[in-house]
Amino acid sequence: MCWKCRTYTADVSHGESERDKHDEPMSKWLGHGEFELGTDGPSVILVGVDDTVTATRAGFYAAGLARRQHAKLVAVYVAPVPTMLSAAPTGASVLAAEMQAHDELAGQMKARAEAGARELGISLTFIAAHGDPYTELKRIADEVRADAIVVGASAKAGHRLVGSLAVRLVRAGKWPVTVVP
Repeated sequence: MCWKCRTYTADVSHGESERDKHDEPMSKWLGHGEFELGTDGPSVILVGVDDTVTATRAGFYAAGLARRQHAKLVAVYVAPVPTMLSAAPTGASVLAAEMQAHDELAGQMKARAEAGARELGISLTFIAAHGDPYTELKRIADEVRADAIVVGASAKAGHRLVGSLAVRLVRAGKWPVTVVP
């Protein structure tokens, strides 16, 4: 994706802007039929949640942001899908137990998120998915037409070298991404 940056200044004292001087329609900047993200502040904020401390902080930050901006909050929990265990003879039962544990965790997080949303008076949608966190967050952000994404910083040392979920979302270049430490 190529971003073209332009700098415009307004001559407020005379009441006309640079846009008026150049007489270029906004549609020329946006492209025809494109969805415009983040024009007047976010209306839909997506937050990635799990059972880590940084994701919990991200959830609280996103909830506060949604309250202040009068935005809808979409909390997404993505349970990883283990693949190596299914090849073992007892893999199917271990896989089923792990999926059940993730579903129970998702239920607990949903209950906590809904209680917090009621307390803050914000609109919340909780979505639980299975798969790669980057792929699922990206897919759901597109589906709900998120204006911004909030995630917790990764505490894994390897992500500093390979790239974390947050870095991958930033590189996608579709939304402003806030990383909460």
